[in-house]
Amino acid sequence: MDWLEYENAALNSGFEVICGIDEAGRGPLAGPVYAAAVILPKGHIVEGVNDSKKISEKKRDLLFDKIIDECVCYSIGIASEQEIDEINILQATFLAMRRAVAGLEIKPDIALVDGNKKPGLDIAEQTIVKGDSKSANIATASIIAKVSRDRYMLEMAGKYPEYQFEKHKGYGTKLHYEMLEKYGISPIHRKTFLKKLFK
Repeated sequence: MDWLEYENAALNSGFEVICGIDEAGRGPLAGPVYAAAVILPKGHIVEGVNDSKKISEKKRDLLFDKIIDECVCYSIGIASEQEIDEINILQATFLAMRRAVAGLEIKPDIALVDGNKKPGLDIAEQTIVKGDSKSANIATASIIAKVSRDRYMLEMAGKYPEYQFEKHKGYGTKLHYEMLEKYGISPIHRKTFLKKLFK
């Protein structure tokens, strides 16, 4: 498996600075959606990196620091639960991705984006389905986004302990639905995701 296949193709097409973009938190019932943009040095693979969903939480935490040490630069973009409710989750995800790219210290020439839809950046975009298991830059962005969002949800677990966010990070687990039935919705819940529950 060639982690740099898409990066090398972009370099061969004349693009100099390549960033990878991925999101975390499209599916949960609570909390913002996060996106990360990461620029790695040319030809660099961060050892141990894989699709964030295939790595344990402990290993993701270790890789998070390693990626920050080894990357050229990175940035995190967020779209709030209010924005998700206003513009829908897909558009909010694109907004978070645009914010992540805008926050990079160096402007990339091209973005390799996980998925099959372009977020509408002001640079060249290439979508890669399952990009987090095919591209070194996207895989690192996947870990940065996932760890950042998980850490935020742990903070929210301290603020709203009754929902036990530390156990499910806002995803629609049996426990989470039980807590919603018991306590109703919190200020960080996505109301559009819970229409059926609270008609």
